Amino acid sequence: MTTTLDRAAASASAARRVPVARAYRFELVKLMSQWRVRLLLLACWAAPGLFVVGVSRQSTLPSDTLFGRWMHATGWAGPLVILGFAGTWALPLLISLVAGDVFAAEDRLGTWRHLLVAVRSPRRIFVAKTLASLTVIGLIVAGLACSSTAGGLVSAGNRPLVGLDGRLLTPGDAASRVLLAWLCVLAPTLALAGLGLLGSIALGRSPMGLLLPALAALVMQVAQMLPLPVAVRLALPGYAFIAWNGLFTGPAQLGPLLIATAVDLAWVVLATALAHALFVRRDFTHPAHDGSGRRAIATGLLPLAALTALTVGVIRVAAPTSGSGIGQAKVESSVATAFGHLYRMQTGELNRPAVTEAQLRVSAACTKSDGRTAQEGAGNDWRCVVTWHLPGVTPTGTAVYQLDIGSDGRFVADGDGPKEVNGYFLVRTSAGNAPNPLWQFDGYVELLDTH
Repeated sequence: MTTTLDRAAASASAARRVPVARAYRFELVKLMSQWRVRLLLLACWAAPGLFVVGVSRQSTLPSDTLFGRWMHATGWAGPLVILGFAGTWALPLLISLVAGDVFAAEDRLGTWRHLLVAVRSPRRIFVAKTLASLTVIGLIVAGLACSSTAGGLVSAGNRPLVGLDGRLLTPGDAASRVLLAWLCVLAPTLALAGLGLLGSIALGRSPMGLLLPALAALVMQVAQMLPLPVAVRLALPGYAFIAWNGLFTGPAQLGPLLIATAVDLAWVVLATALAHALFVRRDFTHPAHDGSGRRAIATGLLPLAALTALTVGVIRVAAPTSGSGIGQAKVESSVATAFGHLYRMQTGELNRPAVTEAQLRVSAACTKSDGRTAQEGAGNDWRCVVTWHLPGVTPTGTAVYQLDIGSDGRFVADGDGPKEVNGYFLVRTSAGNAPNPLWQFDGYVELLDTH
């Protein structure tokens, strides 16, 4: 008799549980009703476009930003400039304000018992809150991408884009690569969102839970600036915020991007699983208990640290690349390739006879610190002498560039003569002054060994 009553009570309790879809709609309405979330969505759907339009109408461009020097030339540079800024600063902060607060808000308001009475399932509450926060984050990313793209196309038009190897991408090719770049940053965005959920549950009312994604992103940025081995660099979550640069070379450098995406997805799964395990085991009967404590923190941090160590070992075996991955031969190859493509572009602007890369036979001789140190690694002390040949011309052309190479492989080549080739920012064409593509250009060194 007792067993029958227990089964009947359990069946009635299960029947009264709110479906996940209904709980999700309720949590989404709660999030969207907050003025802070509404303001964030409005800013993400309006501010990037206005910024791109405003910058594109200025006489000076953010040339120190990747693709910033091309914002006057094509509308596809604007969304890439915004993407670089979003991955570095905007998205970690926005994720903190959404995912980092979705559980902690109930602790501050003391509404957990009311929510449990209404839904009657901690697991359904976790799923509903997670899906609601991810929906808002998805709207934020979509707003940044759509707004910046619209602003770029309105201000500069649907024109070709210069890639990181100097090759001119057609508008259709540029559009597909820009879209793919924005899709690729969803993986590190979800990884930070998973950390936000974990911090919101494990730290409760503590402000550290709210700031955990932003702090984690800041730590990763600092780590990327250090002279770390390539395996360690790729094993850190969020590297896909940088690795999308490889999409704009020919052929596309997909190795680091695929590895970084896999690492981010592993962090998504583990961080979300840890957050779920902590949430369903929480004691909701104690009003003062908010989930924070040494055990909760250790439960969250130790598995993530173990995942990082395991990932480093796997990458070392699967993609063996020594040191920083930036070697002399790679730098010379990247500079020569970019210069050859850009020289042909300059030739077209000046209405000179067309030449091909095969005819130019461009080569580069690069040294770091004038050869006094090891010829590898990041730094602003690289110097390259580029040589090329023109059909029917006996003398060999030469140009000098000073390189500033970042630890992620991206470099800026600054022309240092002769002035007829790369000494001026503008070149005089039949249609008026135009930017000199050889004055200063961006490039990318592939960190992984391909041979």
